[in-house]
Amino acid sequence: MATRSLWRTRGKLAVAATALLTGGATATVATSEDPATALKLCTAVPVRLYRNTVTAASIAFDYEYSLWGLSEGSVEKAKVKHEVHLRSARKLQELCFKNGGIYIKLGQHLGQLEYLVPEEYVQTMRESMLNKCPVSSYDQVCEVFKKELGETPDKIFEEFDPVPIASASLAQVHVARTLDGQKVAVKVQHTHMTDTATADRATVEVLVNTLHGVFPSFDYRWLIDEIRESLPKELDFLVEAKNSEKCLENFRKLSPHIAEYVYAPKVHWNLSTSKLLTMEFMDGAHVNDVKTIQKLGIQPNEVATLVSRVFAEMMFRHGFVHCDPHAANLIVRPLPSGKRTILGKRKPQLVLLDHGLYKELDFTTRFNYASLWKALIFSDANAIKENSVKLGAGEDLYALFAAILTMKPWNRIIDPSVDHLVIKGDDSERSERQMYASQFFPQISELLRRLPRVILLMLKTNDCLRSVNSCLLQGSSVETFFIIGKVSSEAVVEAKKLQRKSLLSRLDVLLEEILLEVRLLGMQIALWLLHLRRALTG
Repeated sequence: MATRSLWRTRGKLAVAATALLTGGATATVATSEDPATALKLCTAVPVRLYRNTVTAASIAFDYEYSLWGLSEGSVEKAKVKHEVHLRSARKLQELCFKNGGIYIKLGQHLGQLEYLVPEEYVQTMRESMLNKCPVSSYDQVCEVFKKELGETPDKIFEEFDPVPIASASLAQVHVARTLDGQKVAVKVQHTHMTDTATADRATVEVLVNTLHGVFPSFDYRWLIDEIRESLPKELDFLVEAKNSEKCLENFRKLSPHIAEYVYAPKVHWNLSTSKLLTMEFMDGAHVNDVKTIQKLGIQPNEVATLVSRVFAEMMFRHGFVHCDPHAANLIVRPLPSGKRTILGKRKPQLVLLDHGLYKELDFTTRFNYASLWKALIFSDANAIKENSVKLGAGEDLYALFAAILTMKPWNRIIDPSVDHLVIKGDDSERSERQMYASQFFPQISELLRRLPRVILLMLKTNDCLRSVNSCLLQGSSVETFFIIGKVSSEAVVEAKKLQRKSLLSRLDVLLEEILLEVRLLGMQIALWLLHLRRALTG
């Protein structure tokens, strides 16, 4: 009866939200200084919310009807629940594609949340949301060009392919050639995005607030704040262009030892506006395309190590982090200098695309986050708790925070073995994660409510990187965690050097630095022994 009551309440909630938002949209037209835009908003909001309502009601009925009367824990219920999860995930997928815009971005994010939603949802969203986004027509593309640059693409470029090579939630990319013969990629914002973004934000805001009013434990109001802040920046391609240049500058200044291994396409500023971005065209393999990476003469494990190093440097040293590193935004190509590994394989260069979503970590947050990862790598329970609390998890949920970061239960997190955080990627591990997601859903919701928004974006980045590693290595490797431990530890020491003024305190940091080098050397030796043992045992 509790389940039936819950779904009835949800149905009423959706209907109430529809009525509320339809009335709100009508009021918007009456009071807006831009009636044309307001009218578009008034038209779009009810349609989207109607779709939301129908989809929610359909999913709710499916769960209630299909699972009614089945015994908890039975094989039959598990089988039926799997089928319902799969049908519901496909309905949600269809909703995201129909609504477009923000909904597709949310679907992409859902595909990373292994610790929060059933596996069927994760896989369905992960398989579709990155490469099956809606496409604007060539006429719509020309409309954007006329508004932004005053001419159609054929007048501005020597060549312009009207068929896009890629389409995402906010924009699509066309291949072109400039009048001086340079091959470029032109990112064109979908014509409807400005209006639908406002509508989508409005529908999400009302639904989230209403949901929280009915079910206080479902508190995702932080999502509204994040969308409100990040979306305008993502819709301004000049911000993206500046982010890409700042990213590379950070590597040149703060991480010169790996700067040549990271690249971002050069921006053609004279052909770029807030809704058009013209960049150097990049050849290479997407980071999840293992076969093509191997054909390029590059080892996938080298790519995984490089990805871990690049993002560790951004998080722990730069404090300026690319927060959308899914597979479509990471390209791998051979290092232009031609350097090779000791085995004769070509060394990889990581090309970062889509710089629209970045987050800056202030000094204190960056220091605490680096200290937390250092503690996680070295299985330091006290330091894990201390830094989790500093980051907002609280003394009651610090273990859960550590589990979400690592996808490991607490007993494995504090295990001193060198491979204690390695994710195997097998069915048993996935089942264990799903069990935790189901068992601790209220606590996970509370943790997400508590954490600062910048840390929530770090969780999203972490989820994306885990997915990339899984594609490259069918799980994760000790080497990637060694890189994270090394960079986070060195960042902590560097930060302490800046803070310590007296000679005595500097000597303390020097001693800590020496001890750190000893620990890292010990970890490296343990890695070699682990590889040797695996080689000997086949």
